[in-house]
Amino acid sequence: MTWWHSAVVYQIYPRSFADSNGDGVGDLRGIIGHLDHLEALGVDVVWLSPVYRSPMEDNGYDISDYTDVDPLFGTLDDLDALIAGLHERGMKLVMDLVVNHTSDQHPWFVESRDRTSTKRDWYIWRPAREGFEPGTPGAEPTNWGSFFSGPGWQYDPASHQYYLHLFAASQPDLNWENPAVRREIHQMMRWWVDRGVDGFRMDVINLISKTYPLADGPANGPGGLCYDPSLVVEGPRLHEFLQEMNREVGLVDKQLFSVGEMILVDVDAARSHTDPAAGELGMVFTFEHMSIDSAPGGSKWDVVPLRLPALKANLAHWQDGLADVGWNSLYFENHDQPRSVSRFGDDSPEFRVPSAKTLATTLHLLKGTPYVYQGQELGMTNAGFTTIAQYNDLESTRFYAEAVAAGADPARVLDVIGFKSRDNARTPMQWDASPHAGFTDGTPWLPVTPNHGEVNAATALADPDSVFHHYRRLIALRHEREVVRHGRFALLLPEDERLFCYTRTLGEEVLLVVANWSSGPVALPASLPSRDGAELLLGTHASTADDLAGWESRVYLLAQG
Repeated sequence: MTWWHSAVVYQIYPRSFADSNGDGVGDLRGIIGHLDHLEALGVDVVWLSPVYRSPMEDNGYDISDYTDVDPLFGTLDDLDALIAGLHERGMKLVMDLVVNHTSDQHPWFVESRDRTSTKRDWYIWRPAREGFEPGTPGAEPTNWGSFFSGPGWQYDPASHQYYLHLFAASQPDLNWENPAVRREIHQMMRWWVDRGVDGFRMDVINLISKTYPLADGPANGPGGLCYDPSLVVEGPRLHEFLQEMNREVGLVDKQLFSVGEMILVDVDAARSHTDPAAGELGMVFTFEHMSIDSAPGGSKWDVVPLRLPALKANLAHWQDGLADVGWNSLYFENHDQPRSVSRFGDDSPEFRVPSAKTLATTLHLLKGTPYVYQGQELGMTNAGFTTIAQYNDLESTRFYAEAVAAGADPARVLDVIGFKSRDNARTPMQWDASPHAGFTDGTPWLPVTPNHGEVNAATALADPDSVFHHYRRLIALRHEREVVRHGRFALLLPEDERLFCYTRTLGEEVLLVVANWSSGPVALPASLPSRDGAELLLGTHASTADDLAGWESRVYLLAQG
């Protein structure tokens, strides 16, 4: 077993965590000033979203220099101080690795625009479609659409060709077929490891291997574009590229943390990448459970009501599929997802705290490595923005513009964005009840969520019954009990629309988790394992009645024999 099997990860989105210099944007010194908060919570690993030099068109996921810190966030010395501060407290630092694409301002890409440059083949350049004038509609080399909407190709007048960008036009895809590109990336990763970084979260890593020759797909989107991600995921050389990275950087040999964000990954693919015998990754992020509240075959914006049996079935599928080989990443939130208490729970004043706790209980007692996104430990809610002008997220603003231009009701589009936008997770961290939630002395880059007067870290730490202290107890339970880390999972009551119940078993030790995912009381069925003589390890409410109150959950250690 590896060290991260007992670890809990805390994700920091630096722009929104804490601002030390009053410019309204979070920075590294702001993070350093709040390390005691992370130590009190008890987490083992901090995953830091990108702080590299960047034009910030996609909030740092468009990198122009992989070995420097953007002045917006501080300096390399600040990053060294953060690494030292975490290590002194027994925590590790994981950096975001964004190597499917760079910024179009990266020197590599700037040089590649010259068709005679040795770096021309560092990116994916193609001529216009045969029979079309370069730069005219329909002349793109293939009909691929971008994940951020619109064509996946951008015409470059300087070189009279197109470059591939699966995301924004300012994020050209690297050509991983070129061994010089791979060597440069491996060298960069080793440079960070030598600096003290303990591992990497790998952004959209299963897109790095393309299937050649590049060809059209089914026209299933506006303008005859193909929005079929299966064309670009899990390419034929992906395993080879990941195994090479592992060897060259020493991911296994140095016991470095590695997690791959993998679009459309299924259980079989995840097992193949995280099987220790494969020599690739420690774990992957799946997206399947994040699509449960979207219409089948639709986009994330095609919202449908959550059906708990469907969510349970999906999580159980992953628990069972990676039970013996591979490893699960456990998350409900990150910088790309809305707040879980608003999405899956009940963010009303009555139920925000118990539902945030119950979501945490349900997730953290599963087998895998849990991730806590900043503010999730406080039960932070969605932003509640009311105008499109309040949004910063490129994905959200583009969707709004295109949907309204196509005739959609602007109010309805705003409602959907208000529920699913990535900006819901990117509002400033709520430290206290002061005007800007203790995040900044200046004007925050994104508006602070209005409920920060009640929902903030200062209030939570002072209240022993808060969401924060519930998370602290959950993390401690994982550290203390082997059954939480390695016990076998078994789903109970799979078709129940309100109860999420399961067991974790290791040898003679059995944990029973019972969680009410509704605002009304629910009686625990007699078909559940007997709780006679059981020890209540953790609960959201003081009661131990046979009925669970709205959004109540409990963790029992069942009596043996």
